[in-house]
Amino acid sequence: MRLVAASLALALLAPGVAHAQSAGEVERCFQNPGACAGGGSGAAAPPPAAVPAPVAARPAAAPDYTTVLNSSDADRRKIQESLRTLDKYSGPIDGDLKSEATVKAIGDWQKGRNTPSVGKLTPPEAAQLNAEATRAPIKRLESPPPQTAAPVPLAPPARPSNADALKALQAKLAERRKAAEPKANAAAQALVVDLKTYVAADGKGAAGDQFPAFAKWYADNKAAGRTLGEIAPAIDDYGDAKAGAATTAEMKFETRQGDVTYGQCLVFAWIEGTPRKNPQAFTCDDVAAVEKWKTDQSLKSAWR
Repeated sequence: MRLVAASLALALLAPGVAHAQSAGEVERCFQNPGACAGGGSGAAAPPPAAVPAPVAARPAAAPDYTTVLNSSDADRRKIQESLRTLDKYSGPIDGDLKSEATVKAIGDWQKGRNTPSVGKLTPPEAAQLNAEATRAPIKRLESPPPQTAAPVPLAPPARPSNADALKALQAKLAERRKAAEPKANAAAQALVVDLKTYVAADGKGAAGDQFPAFAKWYADNKAAGRTLGEIAPAIDDYGDAKAGAATTAEMKFETRQGDVTYGQCLVFAWIEGTPRKNPQAFTCDDVAAVEKWKTDQSLKSAWR
C-alpha cells in the first residue's frame, strides 16, 4: 500500500520537473539561439525552409502598329476621316497612313492624349480615335458671306469708222499745217522773188546759181522761143531736217510761144539759209527723186 502511494506521488511530481526544464531551456535559447535544442531535448533545430527564387518578369510586348497599317483600305480611310473630324488632318482621304500629313495628324492626336507621339496607331488607339470622332459635335457650316454683284464691265469704246478716222487725221494735219504755214509760205514766196528776178535779168541771178537744173530749163525754153509768164507756188512739204528747216515747193510756170500757152512744173527743194543749202530742182513727175532728197535730209514733216 505504501509502495503504491509513493509511485503515485512520483508521478504527480514528474510534470513539474519537466516544466522546470522547459523554462530553463527557453531561457538558454533566448540567450544563445544557436545552441537551442529543439523540443527541449538538446537536439539541433531543423534548418529553415528554403525561400523560392523570384520568378523573372517577362519583357513587355512591343506595340502592335502593323495591324492598323495593314488594315483594309476602308479602315484606313476611316482613320483619316476621324482625324479630319477632330481638326487634326486636312489632306486627302486616300488611306495612306504613312503619308507625312497623316503621320503628323496621328502624332498630334496622340500628343493631345499625353501618350507617346509616334504617328502610328495600335488597334486599341484606332478604336479610341474613331470613337472620339463619333462623339465629336457636328460643326455647323457657316453660310458664305453674300457676294456683291460684280460690276458690269464697261463696254470698250467703239472703234471709229474709217470715215471718222480720216476726219481725225485731216483735222490733225490741218493743225500741223496751220502752225507751219507762215514759215513755209514765206520760204516759197522768197524763192518766187528770186525766180522772177532771174527771168527779168534774162538768166542772171541767185536762182540760177543755186538751182542749175532751173537755169538749164530756162535756157531750153528761151532757145525754143518761149517766154515765161506767171509763177504760182504750192507747198509740197515743210518740216525740220538735220541741217535746218526744209521746204519742197511746186512752181507752176506759164510759158507762151506765139499765141500758144503751155503749163510747166518744177519742184524746188532746199534747206533754209543764206544762201540756201542743198538746193535741188526736179521735174514734177520725178516723185522718186524728190522723196529721196527728203530722206537724205532726214526731213520730219510738219506738213503731211
